[in-house]
Order: sequence, then C-alpha cells, then structure tokens
Amino acid sequence: MGKRSQERRRAQQHDREQSREQDRNREGRQHAHAAPTAHPPRGGGGPSLRELVESAFGAVLYAPEDRYHLALDQGASALSEPASRWEQTSRTVLVVTGSLLARLWQAGWQPADLTRTVRRELTVRHLRLAVDLIAAESRGYAAAALDARWSGQLRELEAAAWWATDDEFLAGVALRERADRFTVATLLLELNRLLGRLPPITLLAPPPGSAAGPASGQVGGSGIAFTQKTGSEPRMLGRIRALLAKAESTEFPDEAEALTAKAQQLMAQHSIDEALLAASSGNGSEPGARRIGVDNPYEAPKAVLLDAVAGANRAKSVWSKDLGFCTVVGFPADLEAVELLYTSLLVQATSAMNSAGVQRGGGGGSRTKSFRQSFLVAYAARIRERLAEATARVTEEALANEQALAGEGSGPGSDGGTPSLLPVLAAREEAVQESTDRMFPGLRTGRAIRANDYEGWTQGRAAADRAQLHGRSTMLPG
Repeated sequence: MGKRSQERRRAQQHDREQSREQDRNREGRQHAHAAPTAHPPRGGGGPSLRELVESAFGAVLYAPEDRYHLALDQGASALSEPASRWEQTSRTVLVVTGSLLARLWQAGWQPADLTRTVRRELTVRHLRLAVDLIAAESRGYAAAALDARWSGQLRELEAAAWWATDDEFLAGVALRERADRFTVATLLLELNRLLGRLPPITLLAPPPGSAAGPASGQVGGSGIAFTQKTGSEPRMLGRIRALLAKAESTEFPDEAEALTAKAQQLMAQHSIDEALLAASSGNGSEPGARRIGVDNPYEAPKAVLLDAVAGANRAKSVWSKDLGFCTVVGFPADLEAVELLYTSLLVQATSAMNSAGVQRGGGGGSRTKSFRQSFLVAYAARIRERLAEATARVTEEALANEQALAGEGSGPGSDGGTPSLLPVLAAREEAVQESTDRMFPGLRTGRAIRANDYEGWTQGRAAADRAQLHGRSTMLPG
C-alpha cells in the first residue's frame, strides 16, 4: 500500500471519529434536555410532577412532523420512568387530561364528538383510553349540572370509572391493554396530540358545570337553542325505533315495506302534533341542532343522503368534512325524525349496495370504488326526489283537510285559538334558516358529487325505488 493511500485512510478514519464524537455530543445534549422530565429532582426548586407531565404533553402536541416521533419517544420515556413514580404519574395524568377535556367542553365538543373523532383518527386502544379519561373528568360534576343529552352520551359510551383509586389507573390500563408502561404513555401522548389540536365548534348544549340547561326549544345565552332530551323518550319514538329496526333486519321486502310505512305514519303524526302544539301554546320555541357522524368510506354521498333527509323534514344539514360529522339544525321532533330515517336509509342503502356486488360476482365491476360511489350518489339523489314529492303531497293533503274543517266552522282559525298549518310551517322553515345562518355565518355551498359508473348509478336509483316510501309519503315535517 502506498504512502498516499495510507494518508488518505488515516484522514478518513479521523473524519469518522470526529463525526462519531459530534453524534455523541448531540445525543448528550438531547439527553440532558430530556433528563429533568425523565428523572425529576426529589427536592429543591425543580419542576413539579404536573409541570413535567404538561411539558411532555406539550412537547408532543407542538412537535413538527419531522420531530414528532423523537418527541413521542422522549415524552413516553419521561412519563414511564422511573417505575417508582408510576402511581403519582397516574394521578397527575388524570388531573392534566381533565383540564384539557374541560376546555374542549367549553369549546363546543361533547363526549360523542370526541370519541367519534378518536375512532376516526386513531385505534380502538386510544378509543378505550379516551372513554376512560371522559369518565374520570365527569366525576367532578353533580348529576344536576349535566345536560340530559350529555348524560345520555355518557351512558351510551358506558363511561364509568372502573379503577379503585387514581393511583391505579395507568396500571389498570396497562393490564387491560396487555402493554408496558412505555406503550401506555405513548397512547396517552398520541391521544393528547389529537385532542389538543381540535378546533372550537358550535356549542349545541350547555357544557358540564354550567347552570341547568334551558328547556327544549329555549335559546341559550349564545343565541343558540339547546335541544334537550328527557330521561325517557316519548312512547311514540320508541315504537318508531322498533319498527325501523325490524324493517332493517327482515329478509322479506314486503314486510320491510309495511314496517317502514307504519313507522313513517307514526313519525309524521308525531311531527305534526309537536308543530301545532308549539304554535298553539305560544311557548316561543326555537330550533336546536345535533351532530350526526358521517364516516368513510364514501362519506360524501352519505352526507348528501343526510342532507336529503334533513331537507324533507324542513331541517338544514351542514357537513364538517374534516371533523367527520354533519350538524343538523331543526326543531326537536324533526331532528329525531332526521336521525331515525337517515340511519334506517343508510342501512338499507349499504345492504342493497353489498347485494348488488354479490350479484355481479367476485370480479365484477360492482365491487369497484367507482361503482359503489355512483351507487350511493344515485341512491341519495333518488331519495331526495321521492322525499320531496312525499312532503309536497302530504302538505297538500293536510291543507285540504284543514280547509274542509274550516268550511264546517270547526277548523283552524274558526275560534281564534287553533293556528293554521301553512303559516306554522312557513314560520318554522324561516326560523331554521335564521338559526343556521347564525350558527354558520360563513357557510358555503359545496361542489356537486360526480358519479362516473353508469351501472352503479342505475342500480342505486333502482335500490332507492325499492325502498318503497309509501309510508314516507305521510311524513309531514313540523
């Protein structure tokens, strides 16, 4: 080997050693920066455990994408070590996350909204953890301080503290998830990053801790009406739910048609009664709102279907695509109708779409994304047409009956106490539009959804026709 070759090799070796030394120094600085969080001082003027937990949460929350995984690993190490501090960390984590949830409640979020977002963006493990944190935070409120719908969401989520003491919470999560401390800490940090980045949304119900919410139809201090369910819903709605559930589960189309027709008759009567009762009592009721999840796949045609159902019930639907839900604005009885009917039609549409895929065979075009998208777009478009026709027809029938009664001297307006149906409906439509404008002042109309699979389009319209809306023709939104 020549002298010059040896010199080049020594120079390369020197460069490598310098590079390793620089890496060691850099790692040492990173370790020194993270050390106070991972190994907090036990005395003196060092940061408190809460400050250290908040620091770990904040580092992950605000970390840029190219530094996220490093911040996540450092934060998980800081929370999970040393093992002797795990119980104290458990208690502190519940305090810190409770503060975060309280801020989100004030920003318009509700338990159902949070868990829907977690389910959409993260994993089942994160979802279980989110429910646990919601349960822990809700312990601080008396039952009277919770809106009825809020309490209902907690029941539906089965949000309850299952751990004996807060010191045992993280250990219990680790046991349930069959995970070590580092993994549990990682789940916490990932969940906190998602929740900490949620934007404010429209306040639809009084947040926990506020005074008892106004009764259904009254307007809160923000100018938005809070609709509130009572502890037990009217027997009429229970019957409607049961009928639609049977219609969705039966394998016989004729039976499903009869069940759906009966459900729609009950729904229409309920809506009419609520509208006329509110008008005659002069209680000054106002529209409220509720959020309904609209998830992938094919979220756009699902949002169109919900908009069609809302429009038929004289309600307005506003799609928040990035957050995975629609906000439906309307009167309480009509909101119930929208949610029930949309859920039922979505089940029927999905079943029909899957059936079409089976009929076409495993390799057929009906299993393609294009087919399914076109199928659901066509289904929603046809349902919109049929519901609009049904609403117009039943409104004409109701007005004809009203005129007939008026001719006999016993109809609306004959005694000055019974309101006329047409002005009632017009006033409610106007009130819904005004509430929507107030809640969403910058609302814009979205672009139309295209369908580019002819077979999917034709089969989707056919499936909507097979839905048989004979009963729906009696729907009279209030």
